[in-house]
Amino acid sequence: METRTGRAADIPGILSLQERNIVTKLSEEQKQNGFVTTPFTEAQLLDLIHIDGLFVVADGGTIVGYTMAAGWDYFQGRPMFDLMIERFQKLEYKGIPITRANSFQYGPICIDQRLRGTPAFTTLFNYQKAHMRSRFPVGTTFINTVNERSFQAHTRKANLDVIDRFDFNGNHYYGLAFLTA
Repeated sequence: METRTGRAADIPGILSLQERNIVTKLSEEQKQNGFVTTPFTEAQLLDLIHIDGLFVVADGGTIVGYTMAAGWDYFQGRPMFDLMIERFQKLEYKGIPITRANSFQYGPICIDQRLRGTPAFTTLFNYQKAHMRSRFPVGTTFINTVNERSFQAHTRKANLDVIDRFDFNGNHYYGLAFLTA
């Protein structure tokens, strides 16, 4: 398996993996194995490629994992992300005030179901973290409180810390942060 930055040729595989894991398409039982809350379009994925913010795990020619990361300018104008940066800018993480200039949004991350519980998650997470290190000292994300599998993976395997809890659109979320160095 190869972990690398995303390319335009990866988009069909990313969209297919996203479609199989998007929360709105899963049964309650399927949601217990983790899910993706935020769908991305082909155009948004291309934008992420152009700003060096799309990362994948490929097994041969098949995309088996993806994540994205970008500064707040990329996410500006989307209500969920506008709420996050408004809230996070009132917080510090490990003594560092969180600002638009020094932090970024990571995620979603999606790993093919057959690879969950393997090193694929931490390998992909650490790859994007290392890639973003030169631009930002602090990474942030959010996880729906009902997505226990994702919460456990992020807090136990990737060592993210909860910095906030908030509600959006009738759902409850954890706000999390991590240092890139």
